[in-house]
Amino acid sequence: MDIQPLLAYMQKHVTLTPEEERYLAEHITIRRYLKGQYALQQGDVCKHSSFILKGCTRMFYVDDEGQEHIIMLCVEDWWSSDIGSFISQEPAQFNIQCLEDTAFAQFHVDTIEEVYAAVPKLERFFRKILERGLAASQKRIIRNFSMTAKERYLYFKETYPMIEQRIPQYMIASYLGITKEFLSKIKRQLAKEA
Repeated sequence: MDIQPLLAYMQKHVTLTPEEERYLAEHITIRRYLKGQYALQQGDVCKHSSFILKGCTRMFYVDDEGQEHIIMLCVEDWWSSDIGSFISQEPAQFNIQCLEDTAFAQFHVDTIEEVYAAVPKLERFFRKILERGLAASQKRIIRNFSMTAKERYLYFKETYPMIEQRIPQYMIASYLGITKEFLSKIKRQLAKEA
């Protein structure tokens, strides 16, 4: 598998020369995981910033009672990393599990500064995606406080139609902060209204 999807994604934000693309190709690792495998486990240190070339992941944490809480569901052309752990090199707060066979293009923490020095516009690129990610997280917090469960589900369904068909309903419920039974009730209610 090549890194063309990553390069196409980057070109939406910064213009890379053929030489810069070749340099990147030499400093990126392609890593494949099977469905069910963990790309990162809570408590380990995140060593890679990972872009999904193919597949689907969930980022979640397990609380003290053993309850799972899904923070993100990610598919192709999305980043799937514990960015806090990657930046600080402290233990990860999140697990990243592959929900399908998944291939990542990965930047290693030990070489990312070297990559920035060689291709300075990548620092701007990563700043832009981090800013967008932070803004999206803040908007999600507001939605969780201001929307009903039904409204959150409709927003999810409308905004991420490519995800709903690929993952189990109980994971969507966890992402929305509700039980799978309540999600089933919402879906029945919506079916009656249609």
